[in-house]
Amino acid sequence: MTTTLVLSVIGNDRAGLVKSLADVIEASGGNWERSHLSELAGKFAGIVVVTVPESRADELRAALAPLQGLLDVSVHDGASGDETGVDTAGARREVRVELLGNDRPGIVGAVSGVLARHGLSVAELESGTRDAPMAGGRLFECTAVATVPAGTDLEALQADLEELATEIMVDVSLTTGDPTD
Repeated sequence: MTTTLVLSVIGNDRAGLVKSLADVIEASGGNWERSHLSELAGKFAGIVVVTVPESRADELRAALAPLQGLLDVSVHDGASGDETGVDTAGARREVRVELLGNDRPGIVGAVSGVLARHGLSVAELESGTRDAPMAGGRLFECTAVATVPAGTDLEALQADLEELATEIMVDVSLTTGDPTD
């Protein structure tokens, strides 16, 4: 039997951080399954999903502690699909929301609010700002992938996103994708 652990990591960015983490996971019999890691504002941060034999899970937890100072690591027990409310037995339907507009506070909250009202769960979100090429100022861009529950009215979701885009003056697009694409 294996157990799933979710590691959240953060530390000052420098060479060798991923290697240090990977070495500890491997030495404790763990398998690095999935991750999202990134450097932001001089910090290296991310999430790593690890599977490890149940008999060695405590060993892995203890082995991660010496990384403190190099990387702050928090260990969380992973959840199965039944515990999260997400159907993992069947194919997941997903939508992709892309947004671009003048940067201002509240954009992520407004878009995620529309998604939540329609029962969608954000699976991935990537965002950033950049200089506007012609007009000056800052542009905010965001891409979100959200899991769609069965029975969701995608036309109503599209209409609500378009209404929001008009209110906050951003361009937004919604694309659906088949999980087998």
